[in-house]
Amino acid sequence: MEKVIIQYNITLLQYRHKTLDAQTRLNEATQLQQLCLKHHTLFIINDDINLAKKIMADGVHLGRNDASIQQARTQLGASAIIGVSCYNDIILAKNAQNQGADYVAFGALFSSLSKPNAPQCSLNIITQAQQILDIPIVGIGGINFNNQQQAFNAGCNAVAMINALINH
Repeated sequence: MEKVIIQYNITLLQYRHKTLDAQTRLNEATQLQQLCLKHHTLFIINDDINLAKKIMADGVHLGRNDASIQQARTQLGASAIIGVSCYNDIILAKNAQNQGADYVAFGALFSSLSKPNAPQCSLNIITQAQQILDIPIVGIGGINFNNQQQAFNAGCNAVAMINALINH
């Protein structure tokens, strides 16, 4: 992972592991956080506010069935980065912005190996969202080095990659 952070100048890393083993999650997140600190990379936790608080991560990313933005802000503090998955829903993104989210994520923009059943989000939705939102938009889902420019051209401020980075 360190090689990937250095080679691609990763500015924000999200830890996402759906295991139920809390000790494994704590160990992995702690190791990744140390790596991020070493390379001045922001580190956020997917879905788990308690884990983010326990290791003093830079923030949390929330999905549809996770805790609220207000709960995350209360537990993690004013300076925490809070991102919200908005799938393909501009109204959800606008509400997240109004509730204090620091960024919103739309996707899957392309066919995703990590989440094959994720709702699809057209690049046109990104363009529309970019016109009405004041916070950064992150494109997710199936993004790689060949299609990332399409996401940026549509209005994404950043993109998330998993397989493209790990398998490159």
